[in-house]
Amino acid sequence: MIKATNRKVTRLKRHLRIRTKILGTSARPRLCVFRSNKHIYAQIIDDSKAHTLAAASTLDQALKASVAKPWNKHGAEAVGQLIAERARAAGIDAVVFDRGGNIFHGRIKAVAEAARKQGLQF
Repeated sequence: MIKATNRKVTRLKRHLRIRTKILGTSARPRLCVFRSNKHIYAQIIDDSKAHTLAAASTLDQALKASVAKPWNKHGAEAVGQLIAERARAAGIDAVVFDRGGNIFHGRIKAVAEAARKQGLQF
């Protein structure tokens, strides 16, 4: 139990350290990714206005039926594709990637690569 708490605290410290350097503007908003044990969430945020421009997760109705296991890389890829489609619909082509203090590996990397394949630049 102590290790899990320490791991969470270190991830949050890392996230805060990263957030001092990463800022989403209206020209280039921030793509923020959060992962839990079962689901993955992605938001495109304009920090200057404190406004969420687009969001996608494995809990969306568009993905819930098509993704059998939302906790693996296939679910993460589906979220990456969906967030890129919603961003392009909102007129967003380039973003700044915020990995949320997680290592750029596994599901976080799958979201990023799927979004890049759909044409989102970061």
